[in-house]
Amino acid sequence: MTSWVDLPVLWFGVTVLAWVLFFVLEGFDFGVGFVGPLLGRTDAERGAALRTVGPVWDGNEVWLVAAIGVTFAAFPDWYAALLSGLYLPMIALLLLLAVRGVAIEFRGKHDSASWHRRCDAFLATSSLLLAGTWGAVLGALVTGLALDPGGEVHGGGLSRSLAPVLGPWAVLGGFAGVLLTTVHGATFLALRTTGPVRARARRLAVATAPALVVIALALFIAAGHAAVAAAAALLALAAVAAWRGAEALAFAATSVAVAGSVVAVFTAHLADGSWVLLPSTLSSANDVTLRAAAASEGALQLITVAGVVVLPAVVVYQVWSYWVFRQRVSTGPAPRWARPRVPAAR
Repeated sequence: MTSWVDLPVLWFGVTVLAWVLFFVLEGFDFGVGFVGPLLGRTDAERGAALRTVGPVWDGNEVWLVAAIGVTFAAFPDWYAALLSGLYLPMIALLLLLAVRGVAIEFRGKHDSASWHRRCDAFLATSSLLLAGTWGAVLGALVTGLALDPGGEVHGGGLSRSLAPVLGPWAVLGGFAGVLLTTVHGATFLALRTTGPVRARARRLAVATAPALVVIALALFIAAGHAAVAAAAALLALAAVAAWRGAEALAFAATSVAVAGSVVAVFTAHLADGSWVLLPSTLSSANDVTLRAAAASEGALQLITVAGVVVLPAVVVYQVWSYWVFRQRVSTGPAPRWARPRVPAAR
C-alpha cells in the first residue's frame, strides 16, 4: 500500500474533505438558523423555514465528529496544537451547538406562539454566534498560533486562548463567516421553500453576496490564493442566479464557494512546498508540518482500512436522506385542493 500511496498526503486530503463537508452542510444549516426567523413574518413561516433543515441538521453535524476524529487519528500533533491554542473557542462552539440543538428539538414540544418565539431567539442567536466563531477560528489558522518548540501555545491564562480569535484576520474571518452563511442559508431557503419566504430569501442573497465578493477580492489581493478568487467569482454567480430565480445554481455556487474558502484556509501555507499545517508566530522552526505531525505508518494503514468502510457509508446515507426530503416546504397559503371544503349554505 505504502509503495504507491503517500499516506500522510492522502489523509491530509481526507481531513480537508471532512472539514469541507462539515462547513458546506452546516454552513447553510447555520444560515437557516438565524436567517429563517428573520425572513419568516409569522409563526407558520418560521416553522416552515426550520422544517427545511429539520430532517438533516443532526446528520450534518456528523461531519464535525468525522473531521475532529480524522484530525486526531491522522495528525495527533496538529490536533494537540489546535486544541491547546483554541480550547476556549472550541468549548464555546460545543456549548453553542448544544443550545442550538435544544432550540430545534424543543420548538415543537409545546404548541405556543410565545414558546416558539423563545426557541427561535435561541436558535438565531446560537447560529449567528456559531457562524462568527467558526469564521474567527479559520481566520486564526491563517495567521497561526504562538507555538513553542514543544508544540504548545506560549503564555497562559485566558489571553492565550482568546488572543488568536481577536486578531485582525480572525475578526475579518468572523465577519466573512456570518456573511457567507447568510448567503448560503438564503440560497438554500430559496431552493427548499415556496411562497413569501422563498421570495425574501432570494432578495437577501442578492443583497448580501456583493459585500462578500468585495471581501473575497480583497483577501485575494492580500493572500494571492486562487481558491479565494474562485470563491469571489462563484459568489457573484450566486447573486445573479438568485436574482434570475435559478435557485439550484445559486445554492450550488455558494456551496462551492464555501468549499473553496475552507480549502484556501487549510492550504494557505502549502504553496512553498514546506507542507506547514499550522505556522508558529514565534518562530518558523516551531511550525507544525504535515509529515512531522502525522501518525505512524502503522496507524495510518489501520485508519485507511477503517475509512474505506465507514466514510463511503456515511456519504451514501446522507445522499439518500437528502433525496428523500428533497421536496419544497410550503410557506404560503394552502393550495385550493388542500383547503377544507365548506358546505354551501342552503
